Amino acid sequence: MKYITYKGDIMTAIKNEAHEMIENLPEDCTYEDIQYHLYVIEKIKNGMSREKVSHEDAKEKMKQWLMN
Repeated sequence: MKYITYKGDIMTAIKNEAHEMIENLPEDCTYEDIQYHLYVIEKIKNGMSREKVSHEDAKEKMKQWLMN
């Protein structure tokens, strides 16, 4: 199935991913289940796109926060 794209392939990929996620849910899922799964996927993707910090940098930042 080909979706009508809006803003290119990115929207198509998002729609395809949402469709696949819904297809993998149990037959008795609710709208609330679908919303929850979309929310979790969005949070994971947002977290993955954040700036990466090395372990040493994280330890240094924690040390600074704890000293204040």
